[in-house]
Amino acid sequence: MDRFTRIPVAEQDPKIRSTNFDEVCLGYTKEEAVLEAKRCLQCKKPMCVTGCPVSVDIPGFIGRLAEEDFEGAVHTLFKHTSLPAVCGRVCPQENQCEKHCVLANKGDAVSIGKLERFTADYARENKVEVFKKPELNGHKVAVVGAGPSGITCAGELAKKGYKVTVFEALHKPGGVLVYGIPEFRLPKETVVKSEIDNLSKLGVTIETNVVVGRTITIDEIFEEGFEAVYIASGAGLPKFMGIPGENHNGVFSANEFLTRNNLMKAFRKDYDTPIKVGDKVAVVGGGNVAMDAARTAKRLGADVYVIYRRTQEELPARLEEVHHAIEEGIIFEFLTAPIEIKGNDDGWVSSIECIRMELGEPDESGRRRPIEIKGSEFTIDVDTVIMSLGTSPNPLISATTKGLEVNKRQCIVADEHGQTSRDGIFAGGDIVTGAATVILAMGAGKDAAEAIDKYVRG
Repeated sequence: MDRFTRIPVAEQDPKIRSTNFDEVCLGYTKEEAVLEAKRCLQCKKPMCVTGCPVSVDIPGFIGRLAEEDFEGAVHTLFKHTSLPAVCGRVCPQENQCEKHCVLANKGDAVSIGKLERFTADYARENKVEVFKKPELNGHKVAVVGAGPSGITCAGELAKKGYKVTVFEALHKPGGVLVYGIPEFRLPKETVVKSEIDNLSKLGVTIETNVVVGRTITIDEIFEEGFEAVYIASGAGLPKFMGIPGENHNGVFSANEFLTRNNLMKAFRKDYDTPIKVGDKVAVVGGGNVAMDAARTAKRLGADVYVIYRRTQEELPARLEEVHHAIEEGIIFEFLTAPIEIKGNDDGWVSSIECIRMELGEPDESGRRRPIEIKGSEFTIDVDTVIMSLGTSPNPLISATTKGLEVNKRQCIVADEHGQTSRDGIFAGGDIVTGAATVILAMGAGKDAAEAIDKYVRG
């Protein structure tokens, strides 16, 4: 075994997978997982753990795998995280735990994410009992939002004996895990449902179809006897460019497009929620959500263009997602920006007019600023345009809750422990930071659970 070369992971062939919604990555076999785990040096000061927002005992569970103690690995892993099967699939490990692996100095980092996925999948497939319902401590806490941050906070509090109720606006819990991330990256009925079901085993109650700020207010939640509230409602309000033609039929936000496909199953012929994309689709943006939208549109039968105003080097999306998109035939138009969406006589999108860009001096983000090249305008004929330009929090909760401070982006202001400007109200995840990653939202939920426990217990 080569200590500096990771064990490769099997994937669906690009030509086949671009026509279906089955999971792209097939994961490690037992034999492959053990071999990869044996590459770990079991460092005395594991820097990989410091790179993990939820501080998973990475050497601990990987060491168990190396010894073929699969159940031991499961129990070690689940001590620190409620969503390992999710994180093993969608977390940017290359910028977090794996970035700090000492093997990366001379070769490949240990494939921590794929080993986390294997361990969590082993638990589900072999029905390993990962949580036991604790004795109640007599205290009640409410959580707003059943996404990664809310689920994590609820799980951590339930382990401490709290009676936790989660209020979720949609008809299914999971947040971005069910409406935002496509099936081919994160299967819903197996992976997501299983990890959310673990909350029920801890005694957590999830009430769906409850829009906090409309169905019930934060103040009314307190009136029902809850001693603290954790707001984790995410950032689901999409942004647009403000260019001409954005009101044409066939222009979607990435949020709407992905929600209709993932939560409402628009890609399935046996569901009455179809979505029309036509033969050609343009996706504007370069983040992970843009990659998800582009790869989804490809699977719906369209030729897909990703329009991004900087170069490939500046793409904010994960390298793995960009690599997969290129393999699947997505066409990238780099150094390009849309200036107008044109429509036909029926009001439907017919084309998108763009202009070429060049990079100038760095802007406030530290990246070189894109500058338009005059006279370089060109047109791409498309039937659908998907805007993936980021999101901001919905102001409904802050507008209906007195004394809750927000910033100019409508994000709730909270300290590093999640405490807001109002006593007893905590917040974390995208509602505080703006759109970020699943694992950072989970880290916020875990930190807030500790703070809420200290607050309630005085």
